Amino acid sequence: MPYPNEHSCRLENPDKYDKFNRKNCGQKHDDKCIDVIYGVKEGKSEIQALRYGTDIWTEAAARAHCKEREGTFEPAEKEKKAMKKVIERRTFELDDIEIRSEDGEKPKMKGHAAVFNKLSDEIGAFLGMPGFREQIAPGAFARTIKSGDIRALFNHDPNYVLGRNKSGTLVLEEDDKGLAIEIDPPDTSYARDLMVSIERGDITQMSFAFMVHGKKGEEWINEEGKASIRILKDVDLFDVSPVTYPAYPQTDVKVRSVLAAAGIDYEALVSALENAEMNTLTEEGTAVLNETIEKIRGYLPAETEGTGEQGSQELTGDAAHLAKLRKKLELIAES
Repeated sequence: MPYPNEHSCRLENPDKYDKFNRKNCGQKHDDKCIDVIYGVKEGKSEIQALRYGTDIWTEAAARAHCKEREGTFEPAEKEKKAMKKVIERRTFELDDIEIRSEDGEKPKMKGHAAVFNKLSDEIGAFLGMPGFREQIAPGAFARTIKSGDIRALFNHDPNYVLGRNKSGTLVLEEDDKGLAIEIDPPDTSYARDLMVSIERGDITQMSFAFMVHGKKGEEWINEEGKASIRILKDVDLFDVSPVTYPAYPQTDVKVRSVLAAAGIDYEALVSALENAEMNTLTEEGTAVLNETIEKIRGYLPAETEGTGEQGSQELTGDAAHLAKLRKKLELIAES
């Protein structure tokens, strides 16, 4: 399976392992970093694969190094395919969202959609792989709020438009705290209802939808034994939104790479599930679901012989969630 922005050299079959760990720049060759994927089985780890970043490794050089290691080489996805738009969402619990009315003017929504230098909780932990933490650097929004066409929505729903910067009904600026916003909402029932909910304190969270702007739009800090830290330095902003519930950032690029390490094709799986919801599941989609089910089985306790049920002990925690997911996918594949 090709990976975006990195060539791959598989040294061992990933199906052998219970989980995986990644060490960025775990090896060097000719002063060029190589990221190392470790496979873990029964507490013991060994190198399962190598990854060569396309920003420093040509395909020919990576292929030659992999051949020396007697590995199976696979070039990175072509840029056009790899650079699919991945829109992410982040939510902040803030105490400064409020409705203001000045000099007899109609009320406006004011607050912050993001805060600078605030380290998030861990994001994207999946299938035993560690997640990462994230913070936003001052200046991350400076470019996009000058040139972008940005909306204010309710719950990120394009059916509920509250404002737009191009029309002057949404004002965005960076201040010392973060991304400050001012929304001049329309005189509609949903906007009036939302303002009542904000004034009552029923809605206290703001969210923003974004995509990292190019390779220099983010920086990663990696320390052994600690969750990686991702610093957002330049983003493309799509919308800001008061939200009822925080968005779960599980469509993050990091999670996609974790699924890839587990041998699960994220894009194909999402497509199959979407088709299943519309009752248009194809044979190819069914095959994707069945393949994913088999991958998940590898992370569950061995089945009890003759029963077809998961081991004699009751499943708890992640194992229980995976078992439920596997069962749900089986039902979808069989429908």
